[in-house]
Amino acid sequence: MNKNDLRQRTKDFALRVVRLFQSLPGSPEAAILGKQLLRCGTSVGANYRAASLGKSPADFLAKIKICEEEADECQYWLELLIESGTVKPALLAPLLQEARELTAIMAASAISVRHKIRK
Repeated sequence: MNKNDLRQRTKDFALRVVRLFQSLPGSPEAAILGKQLLRCGTSVGANYRAASLGKSPADFLAKIKICEEEADECQYWLELLIESGTVKPALLAPLLQEARELTAIMAASAISVRHKIRK
C-alpha cells in the first residue's frame, strides 16, 4: 500500500465514523461515546497527512505514533458502543476491523521508521 492509498483509506475511515456518529441514537451516553469516537476517528487521517509531510524521519515517527494511538482509541470507543448495547455488534464489526487494521499498519510503519533511524 502506498502513501496515497493509505491517505485515502484513513479519510474513508473518518467518513465512515462521521456517518456512524450521525446515525447514533439520541441518548446522552451515545452522544458522549460518539463524540469521543468522532474526535479520534477523524484524527487518524489528519495526523497521517501531517506525518506524510514530516520534516525528518523522527518527525514522521512521532506523528505516525499519534496515528497509531488514535486508531487504537477508536477501537476502544467502538467496543464501548457495542458492549454498552448502544449499537449492535454486527453493524460495527467492519468499522472495528478497519480500526484494528489501521492500528496495525501504523504500528508497522513506526517499527520500520525506527529501524531506519537507528541505522
